[in-house]
Amino acid sequence: MKFSIKQNILMEHLNYVIKGVSSKNLIPILNCIKFELRDEGLYMLSTDNEIAIKTFINKDKIDNIDTKGELVISGRYIYDIIRKLPNEIINIEEVMESKIFISTTNSSFNLNSNDASEFPTLDLEGNKTPINLSKRTFKTMITQTSFATSNQESRPILTGINFKIKDDKLECTATDSYRLAKKIIKLNETINEDINITIPNKNLMELVKLFNDEDDNIELHIFNNKIIFKFNDIVFMSRLINGNFPDTNKLIPEEFLIRITCNFNELYNSIDRASLLTTEAEKNTIKLESNNESIVISSNIPEIGNVKETVYIKKNTNENITISFNAKYMLDALKSINGEDVELLFNSDIKPIIIKSPNVDNLIQLILPIRTY
Repeated sequence: MKFSIKQNILMEHLNYVIKGVSSKNLIPILNCIKFELRDEGLYMLSTDNEIAIKTFINKDKIDNIDTKGELVISGRYIYDIIRKLPNEIINIEEVMESKIFISTTNSSFNLNSNDASEFPTLDLEGNKTPINLSKRTFKTMITQTSFATSNQESRPILTGINFKIKDDKLECTATDSYRLAKKIIKLNETINEDINITIPNKNLMELVKLFNDEDDNIELHIFNNKIIFKFNDIVFMSRLINGNFPDTNKLIPEEFLIRITCNFNELYNSIDRASLLTTEAEKNTIKLESNNESIVISSNIPEIGNVKETVYIKKNTNENITISFNAKYMLDALKSINGEDVELLFNSDIKPIIIKSPNVDNLIQLILPIRTY
């Protein structure tokens, strides 16, 4: 293999594939990036067995191709070398078996390479009927739900985001068993078969980091044990989590005794200030007490002090409620809400709290109350 390419073009694509390289992997070949130079251009691949990333540079963006072939190079070394070279033509050449020569006008490096045949064989072909989504819609969906996933490996299924597709509706759900986030979007097409898969949250977070600012489409290719995303010149594969995701629809009530509507900023800032006098040991607990025209948000740590915040509200009933909850969970849920106002829905002090935008039903946040007696 021998070719020449501008530093900025190669670096752009190395920024993608380096995310599939894990420095913690004990299998040396998985710490590498595979280069495949073909008639149509340069492919680069990486995998850590959890995810795989493949990117493509068209031959029109490559300055010169002398000989084609395959190379497998340490991901961290090739990434750091190219990153620190000036933005000029870089020459990459396999000078002998297992030896790579990288050069510019004033710099040269010799690197050892690995046996290309040892690199995992990756099946990154899509299926014939992908699901198409706007990248912006997909990223928003992940952002509004991912924070509610669990980081406890004792229940692996809860470390992922569940995707359910029925007809033209995609339902995206995350829960750690103390809170829940659910986003529903309408697809541009009707899907013939029902889909129910759970994707590791950490993999989805790596995926959305690859998105640029353009609002073009992403393709979802769903298989029994993996999902493949295709967009721009990038292919991203993630494994799926085995197991049955809990049926969370039973947790969300259809009717509520108390509906409170208030200004988003006033509520968020009040809870944020009240959370200053909470501790993780006490589950960041704050208390909400309602009356007819306002809610009082308070927290109390005897050895430090206490705080009270008042927020003016609109309420659908003369019924009042006193309820305690985790301030961090509430703030995380509120961050996902768009709009000037927010709605809090209650049935009792021991039943889940629902947080949503008024008159918007495609995003629901749920947190469980904390018993303080």
